[in-house]
Amino acid sequence: MKYALELVVVPVSDVDQAKQFYIDKVGFTLDNDHRGGDQDFRVVQLTPPGSACSIAIGNGITDSRPGTYKGMHLVVDDIQGAHTELTDRGVTVSPIRHMGPAGWVPGPDPSHADFNSFADFADPDGNVWVLQEVRYAKGDS
Repeated sequence: MKYALELVVVPVSDVDQAKQFYIDKVGFTLDNDHRGGDQDFRVVQLTPPGSACSIAIGNGITDSRPGTYKGMHLVVDDIQGAHTELTDRGVTVSPIRHMGPAGWVPGPDPSHADFNSFADFADPDGNVWVLQEVRYAKGDS
């Protein structure tokens, strides 16, 4: 049996503001913006570049409080490039850090070891995304 994670619902307080942030600032692609018969129902599906998994934001799709999702990972093969791209788009991104023998160390892992360099940013509601550098070819793990 194969279980594919294809959609994560992210709670937001203002759908239009979040939609604009994810498209204009983070570079996600808009897949769908659907309103049901009831004007209180809306689902917006967005996909990060290169991802098989999308997010959904909207009204009437989750009871979770906006800003409560922490630690969703966006895997990138160049953490410095991703950091620069996001900051150039106006996203406030934490400094890059990596785990050393004694704990967190500023900057990317000098050897760019997979799963060891991180930075994070938050959407307008405070949902926190983590950038994680992984350079291995998908399927080679």
